[in-house]
Amino acid sequence: VGHCHPDIVKAAHEQNQLLNTNSRYLHDNLVDYAERLSKTLPEKLCIFYFLNSGSEANDLALRLARQYTKHEDVIVLDHAYHGHLTSLIDISPYKFRNLEGQKEWVHVAPVPDTYRGLYREDHEDAVTAYADEVKNTIEHAHKRGRKIAAFFVESLPSVGGQIIPPAGYFQKVAEHVHEAGGIFIADEIQVGFGRVGKHFWAFQLQGEDFIPDIVTMGKPIGNGHPLACVATTKEIAEAFAATGVEYFNTFGGNPVSCAIGLAVLDVIEKEHLQAHATEVGNFLMKILKEQQIKHPIIGDVRGCGLFIGVDLIK
Repeated sequence: VGHCHPDIVKAAHEQNQLLNTNSRYLHDNLVDYAERLSKTLPEKLCIFYFLNSGSEANDLALRLARQYTKHEDVIVLDHAYHGHLTSLIDISPYKFRNLEGQKEWVHVAPVPDTYRGLYREDHEDAVTAYADEVKNTIEHAHKRGRKIAAFFVESLPSVGGQIIPPAGYFQKVAEHVHEAGGIFIADEIQVGFGRVGKHFWAFQLQGEDFIPDIVTMGKPIGNGHPLACVATTKEIAEAFAATGVEYFNTFGGNPVSCAIGLAVLDVIEKEHLQAHATEVGNFLMKILKEQQIKHPIIGDVRGCGLFIGVDLIK
């Protein structure tokens, strides 16, 4: 919402003058913030864990998936990046290919990229073809005696090249993953909070009938303040709580962070930033497409709201 936004600075300052403590001490800000966030999400995503960074959020999502499914393996998309913790480097082909390589519990499916990918715009049914690649990945894993805990994906792959997956892809993939006893995790750390304009969350671009089992949030959530969140269902949260090992995070969900989170949501609403992302994004796409006509080096211009990619070719 902009550097040093006065409303955010004010919210942080005012709460700092009152109290900042860890979440073992009850505070209204945490509940108020969870309620506000829940209004932006489908009803079944009603349990919230607050943390300090997107990496922490994705690591917790992994733990939730494994505890709920009692499986270990994860399917990710090629070129994906999900964070800097050891557990997340392991599920980030963008990183692990230059480090220790692929772990046996990690399975990589092709990016649903209709410009450069396996199945392109001229394919009769790219959605099904890409979803079938995930199905094949699952079958291959099963043959090796592996069991799938989760399909872990950015709602719009960012490091992988600002990819816009074709609508309907997530629904078909979720079907295959659920059938295998796994869950669907949507990483909204780079693309959530109205950036795509049309919707508050990028996974909503897939259609109203699609709801992930877990959504992770970070980056814009605190406008530069360290804040992150995992939203999930009651069933998954209950399976996690059943271990008897409580989830605790010293700074996650502290009163100052929650005051900032609330202020960010207020600014997005008050300044109509979602509509702004649509308007400015459409304008930028328009002028980029005009450049594409003039310059053969611009192969593709794609995007949604203020999430835009320009693909340069030889």
